[in-house]
Amino acid sequence: MLATKLSRPLLNLPVKTLTVKNPGNSFRAVLITGCDSGFGFALAKHLHTKGFIIYAGCLQKNKGEGGSKDLDNMNSDRMRTVQLNVCDSKEVDRAVEHVNSSLEDPEKGLWGLVNNAGISTFGEVEFTSMDTYMEVAEVNLWGTVRTTKAFLPLIRRSKGRVVNISSMMGRMGSPARSPYCITKFGVEAFSDCLRYEMQPQGVMVSIVEPGNFIAATNLYSPERIKAIADKMWDELPEIVRKDYGRKYFDEQVSKMETYCNSGSTDTSPVIESVAHALTSTAPYTRYHPMDYYWWLRMQIMTHMPAAISDRLYVY
Repeated sequence: MLATKLSRPLLNLPVKTLTVKNPGNSFRAVLITGCDSGFGFALAKHLHTKGFIIYAGCLQKNKGEGGSKDLDNMNSDRMRTVQLNVCDSKEVDRAVEHVNSSLEDPEKGLWGLVNNAGISTFGEVEFTSMDTYMEVAEVNLWGTVRTTKAFLPLIRRSKGRVVNISSMMGRMGSPARSPYCITKFGVEAFSDCLRYEMQPQGVMVSIVEPGNFIAATNLYSPERIKAIADKMWDELPEIVRKDYGRKYFDEQVSKMETYCNSGSTDTSPVIESVAHALTSTAPYTRYHPMDYYWWLRMQIMTHMPAAISDRLYVY
């Protein structure tokens, strides 16, 4: 019984939501980044069933690969895939132009922006290259900032919504996850600042902080974990390899494999959180779609003295 309760996603959302259809039969339009797979792909399909016009930003659209092909095959005039690399300012600007020119009424703007595109990796600080830190930040943090700045004029016109996908690791650190944690802490700070600034403009900003959904999003297959680990080991300075040794290194990789296999396989709590943030008359500032274990851990690590939380969860 206890195990069942602890594994149940922590999600209790009010029922009162906005209609997705505006007067005059014009539909609300939302742009979602990172729709090639995972949360973005599932969210695009879910919101489409709710009547939204979806601009699904896909990194691989021009190659005809990934989720863009499946979304295009829906043959719906409300499902519109867009080539979008959030690291490329010119590509982001072209996406803005495309959305603006294809909106039914550009003066009414774009209702929602969901910054979902993201990548992840693992590795202790001494095992992680600076190139890796910068690569993860370019997508997760600067990609979010770049895309938000580009689409804000359209969002302000509609007095709409910005929803940023962060993580529970944007609230608490974790060994071997510093490249990811840094970027998600940054997304949290950026979102808070943006919320303060947009409130007078009538734009609402929400943050979604998923727990462990790695198993559901296929971010880490056993093959990918091995490839990352092998490359990491090969690129380590000799002094680091000598001081830590391969045995210790392999133990850390094994811990990551266990973590990746232990998460939830159901993305619906995350999808429902984003949908609520886009449609509720009173969206939350933060959503916590995660198992009770992770929610409790997050509360302890963010509210208890570090001497206690570190001993409970780190050491």
